[in-house]
Amino acid sequence: MEEEYFFECPWCGEPVSMLLDLSVSSQTYIEDCEICCRPIEIDYRSGGQEVVDFSARCG
Repeated sequence: MEEEYFFECPWCGEPVSMLLDLSVSSQTYIEDCEICCRPIEIDYRSGGQEVVDFSARCG
């Protein structure tokens, strides 16, 4: 199951969204901001069908 998750880019402060795969209980990866193209380190945990912990840091 995928869920669209909204947050602010840690680089430019613009609102962005990403699809998170909630069938995976924990995931960390780097993805570029769709606005400023800088790398963001995404780290999230899911429980059931919801995001229980999320962080987006400068990558």
